[in-house]
Amino acid sequence: MSLPKNVHIRFLILTAALILLIFVLQFLIPVIVHPKIWEIVGFMVILSFLISLLNSFLLKSFGENFFQIMVLAMILRFIASLVFIGIQVWPGMENIILFIGNFFVVFLFYLVFDIYAFLSNLRPISK
Repeated sequence: MSLPKNVHIRFLILTAALILLIFVLQFLIPVIVHPKIWEIVGFMVILSFLISLLNSFLLKSFGENFFQIMVLAMILRFIASLVFIGIQVWPGMENIILFIGNFFVVFLFYLVFDIYAFLSNLRPISK
């Protein structure tokens, strides 16, 4: 069985797998899951979807600047993530290390998906 070719469907499958994994971890080992995990997942889903829309728009308009567009997406994701962590942690939060650890795992989960999508699109884009 192969994955669908549409990136948005792959994104939904990845998100569903992540949500299922979080439910299982919350049930089996609730100590390693921060109570604000759903805010983290929601933020990353919205951020990743918006960045993918921005990427597709920019690649259609400026296809020759592929590398710069991908670097811009990575920088936007990184800055938005730092702002999100700052806003969440600033007012004072219990178990900050667990929150940052959970955020890092979810961030890497979506980053690996972005790298996979990037590598799978290299062949069709190259000329």
